[in-house]
Amino acid sequence: MKLAAGNWKMNGLGSNLGEVQRLIAAIGDPKCQVLICPPATLIDRMSILALDTPLHVGGQDCHAKTSGAHTGDVSAAMLANAGASYVIVGHSERRADHGETDAIVLAKTQAVLAEGLIAIVCVGETEAQRDAGDTLAVVGAQLAGSLPNGCTADTVVVAYEPVWAIGTGRTPTLEQIAEVHAFMRAELAARFGGAPMTLLYGGSVKPSNAEEIFALPNVDGALVGGAALKAADFAPIVAALSATV
Repeated sequence: MKLAAGNWKMNGLGSNLGEVQRLIAAIGDPKCQVLICPPATLIDRMSILALDTPLHVGGQDCHAKTSGAHTGDVSAAMLANAGASYVIVGHSERRADHGETDAIVLAKTQAVLAEGLIAIVCVGETEAQRDAGDTLAVVGAQLAGSLPNGCTADTVVVAYEPVWAIGTGRTPTLEQIAEVHAFMRAELAARFGGAPMTLLYGGSVKPSNAEEIFALPNVDGALVGGAALKAADFAPIVAALSATV
């Protein structure tokens, strides 16, 4: 499966939903899956706009529990009820800002799968880890610790996001991206077998570099941040991915 996923992060009010309508009009009938993960406050309204269109809507995070005394948190069941079909878990900003360990990400992934949603599990190294030559060890450990047994291509998407390339305008070389994606493909195949999982690249993806990134082997799409906020930026990325199908 080819997937162009947009992560709005902590951006977006009701007044920004016009961008979704413009995106739907711009992408037409794409050959890839298209997803926007807005703030939880917009999921319900965005899902209504996306009805009977190619656009899927997802959540940016969830709690590992279904319900309970967890003020401010949102469960996977709540996201599904609001209209989400995907949930991002383990994003580097959650791992860094909220101290989420692989064990926490694992529990969240299990919660997402229990609700019949698709989990987008994020992995990636910091700049210090990259400079120390530890990238593959870090990514391998995150894959091993964040994914439960029994994952399949229908239930889990893996996104590689080098932390040092998120929101910085810096992008790894094509060789660096290809190396990590080949490593992930081999690790996942060895553990889970079956159909190959969708592997996304994330980190300063924009219309100007999308085509060359999508041409790499083992890159099945992108998890896009800032460029997903505007239809004029995200639609060309969707088109570039559709062209590879």
